[in-house]
Amino acid sequence: MDLRFEKILQHPVFCNIISCINEKEKTRFFCKHDFEHIISVARIGYIIALEEKTNISKDIIYATALLHDIGRLEEYQNNIPHDKAGAEIARSVLEDCGYNENEISEITGAILYHRDDCPKNSDKLYEIIYKADKLSRTCFLCDAYKECNWKESQKNKTIIY
Repeated sequence: MDLRFEKILQHPVFCNIISCINEKEKTRFFCKHDFEHIISVARIGYIIALEEKTNISKDIIYATALLHDIGRLEEYQNNIPHDKAGAEIARSVLEDCGYNENEISEITGAILYHRDDCPKNSDKLYEIIYKADKLSRTCFLCDAYKECNWKESQKNKTIIY
């Protein structure tokens, strides 16, 4: 099976940005956006897709999850919201990795809306990535729980996946 998302893992832009994000977040008190987080989003997203019997491929879910926080570096350096910056960065990476325009639009749309404001009747991928992003966090074990700026309703208080 040809899993194009594996090409993302070797893409120089992806590798460089993930390394820079790790460096920027070395002393971060709140949730980090490291590889452990993005791979958790991918795995949880895929489980959700299987349980909900969607026809979204593993490749699309993993590609979206790997790239959903790629804009963090732009947010840290230039104060650009990471969802918007991430969608732009993801587009070029996805093109290089062989995704077609429909797939790129679907993936970048999910990146744009992974934080909280999914459009009404949004694509199922948007909902899956949003849920997986929140479920990947173990808020109930976090030292920053009380200081966290997430709404109480957004905090993950259980281990569903």
